[in-house]
Amino acid sequence: MTATASSITRAEPPLAADEVTTLRSFVDFYRATILRQCEGLTAEQLRTPLPPSTMTLAGLLKHLAYVEDVWLSVRLLGNEPAPPWDTVDWAADGDWDWHSALTESPQELTARFVDAVAASDRILDEVLREAAERGEPALDRLTARPGHHGPTSLRWILVHLVEEYSRHAGHADLLREALDGATDL
Repeated sequence: MTATASSITRAEPPLAADEVTTLRSFVDFYRATILRQCEGLTAEQLRTPLPPSTMTLAGLLKHLAYVEDVWLSVRLLGNEPAPPWDTVDWAADGDWDWHSALTESPQELTARFVDAVAASDRILDEVLREAAERGEPALDRLTARPGHHGPTSLRWILVHLVEEYSRHAGHADLLREALDGATDL
């Protein structure tokens, strides 16, 4: 069974563009893909795993909202984590984002994801604008908060987001098809 028409716009990345446009277009494509995979599902469906995995579409949405915040706001800019991430005891549950999603409604999960994406886009727009004003290459900007292996460039972050989203879009394909047979989303 193929999916019905989606209300979520998903633009194909351009075949020829500058590096920033190419990277952002791929991230945007996969963000929209994730939303399409979750569109129109009930809370029960979003919480349904595909055994033997415990992964759910609900957990995936919340995890990707966390990924947006941690890479762009926390790592790149050096901000403190935004709610709800700021109060999580990650040592007690390293998969809190995945587990806690099971208690949230589809509307809450989608809103958190959409808000996180919008915040990340505002950050990227500002970082790119500031770099252009200074005549500096924006993609070479290093994180204010280094990770385990040291500072990371914005270029690396955007490539990592493409990797993170594309990997999880594949998971979402399998989960959605198992739920209702929908494909080609």
